[in-house]
Amino acid sequence: MKPKTDELFEQEVEALIQDIHTQYGYDFSGYARASVYRRVKRFLGQKHLPGMEALRDRLFSDSFFFENFLQEITVNVTEMFRDPTFFLSLRQNVLPILSTYPFIKIWDAGCSTGEELFSLAILLQEEGLLGRTKIYATDINQKVLKQAKEGIFPASSMAAYAAAYYAAGGKRDFAEYYTSNYGSVKFNASLVRNVVFYPHNLASDTSFNEFHLVVCRNVLIYFNRQLQERVFNLFDESLVSLGYLALGKKETLAMSGISPRYDIVDKSNRIYRKVS
Repeated sequence: MKPKTDELFEQEVEALIQDIHTQYGYDFSGYARASVYRRVKRFLGQKHLPGMEALRDRLFSDSFFFENFLQEITVNVTEMFRDPTFFLSLRQNVLPILSTYPFIKIWDAGCSTGEELFSLAILLQEEGLLGRTKIYATDINQKVLKQAKEGIFPASSMAAYAAAYYAAGGKRDFAEYYTSNYGSVKFNASLVRNVVFYPHNLASDTSFNEFHLVVCRNVLIYFNRQLQERVFNLFDESLVSLGYLALGKKETLAMSGISPRYDIVDKSNRIYRKVS
């Protein structure tokens, strides 16, 4: 049986989620509960707050503090060329098809701090497609969108990112893409010249364009089944016929209602194509 203190904590978090929706418009009701409870507890500890009442006071009186809370709850763990075989598969199985279109539109949904976005841009540049591609990079959190636009990442991560880049079929010296400055590196601004950075909430916002490729990796694992289905339908509405959908390795269309309309392009890398 669950301890009373845990039950009370969870009730307080549920009330907090409702009040955040009312005051700020962010809807976390479809987020996986175990992850939300864990992250709220961790945030309380990080901020040395004595309990939920103190958290509520800060959240509803300090918008900057709320931005910090939002960053914790929405999960922003990402890497460049994460899962290199995924990017290799994009290079080999998807981009050759997209290259037949005169103009390409890509939605990087839940782009976080931009590591995946820059990985996509590098891939497109090496395949000669970046100049005729527009990428819409969206996230619920405007703070991480600003970070993504800046393209500044820790220099300490570059060795691991370079190894992943080459495993993904990288064709150049990875260091050509950035300039080092003390403990950080800044990636070439030309990589995101055709990128539109745009706040978008997968839990409540609607489709805003049509795309040839939608990339949303390692985001849906934090949503419950109902919200996942909503997002799958949102992506389906946003994809052109024969468009591609790319998910994270622990995410799948298999149980979704839109599944019959998609062919599997690469099962292990979760790449699908809309065929009807």
